[in-house]
Amino acid sequence: MTDATIHTVSKALGKIKDPQSGKDILAAGLVQGLTVKDGRVGFAIQTSREMAEVMGKIREKAEKAARKVKGVTAVTAVLTAHSDQPAEEPKKSGKIGGHGVPPPPKPKALPGVDVVIAVASGKGGVGKSTIAANLAVALAQKGKRVGLMDADIYGPSAPILLGLQGQKPKLSEEEKIIPLEAHGVKTLSMGFMVGDGQAIIWRGPMIIGALQQMFADTDWGGLDVLIVDMPPGTGDAQLTLVQTVNLAGAVIAATPQEVALADVRRGVHMFNKANVPILGVIENMAGYIHPATGERIDIFGAGGAKRTAEELGVPFLGEIPLDPALREASDNGTPPATDPASPLGKIFADLADKVMAQIS
Repeated sequence: MTDATIHTVSKALGKIKDPQSGKDILAAGLVQGLTVKDGRVGFAIQTSREMAEVMGKIREKAEKAARKVKGVTAVTAVLTAHSDQPAEEPKKSGKIGGHGVPPPPKPKALPGVDVVIAVASGKGGVGKSTIAANLAVALAQKGKRVGLMDADIYGPSAPILLGLQGQKPKLSEEEKIIPLEAHGVKTLSMGFMVGDGQAIIWRGPMIIGALQQMFADTDWGGLDVLIVDMPPGTGDAQLTLVQTVNLAGAVIAATPQEVALADVRRGVHMFNKANVPILGVIENMAGYIHPATGERIDIFGAGGAKRTAEELGVPFLGEIPLDPALREASDNGTPPATDPASPLGKIFADLADKVMAQIS
């Protein structure tokens, strides 16, 4: 198969006209961040908010044109909108929020998805993605129709955690992305769109556009539960997700040390401001059991997440030990939750029950 290149993709995109200027979309400067790697193409179409609806159709044309280029196997095209209008003086109408700021958009329900649960963390490196993947698998083990949206766009890890590395989703006849499936869980991740180990170097608006499009352009079929592995932190990308999707609640992942718990408080505050219920806090790396002596060693401290949950008035769901078996299973693409009878499998099954109990 002939390899796709920046040149061949640009040539295809250059055949699409900008309805405003009459130039092609490349000459008009609308195409941003074009990348081509191992047959995977990514770019953004930049426009104004006023032209977003019209340019949405241009984005679709551009995506189809790129997909027809020889050697292209996957295309991620997003729309980024910026207002061309200068900021107006704050209005005092009762129809907008305080200080003249318009209220945030109302979150939308996802077609065919009964419940959407976010798994979040105030900082990276606390095991959030591992928790999200195992909660999804544990719910599937209980007979639920489950999906996992890996929205951790800077560090997508679902392909590794679920053993789906190197695989690519296909498109339906309606041009919707069909999630891949493993361990009974339908999964979509930006990791499927970029090469293994390839960094995603996009500015904020491009990231936000990609996340919104992943939700809008995915055919989940029918799900009882969709688990969303959120990007770590409490910035624009996280706030956009909270405002885009109608969340039933959020699970906060943490480790025992104080530096992580400070970020837990910020995460809880963000969800509270968005009126998203906190389903509970899970403490990861909660203690290491010495294999020879059976002694528990609290490498990162003990009980910090539980104390913080009590302080904030939110449920504490439980602990996950610092266990080499969890690391090995994650690296092998076989989450411990696939074996509900194992010690770790029992922990994740119990956590899944507690999460769902907070909703019902």
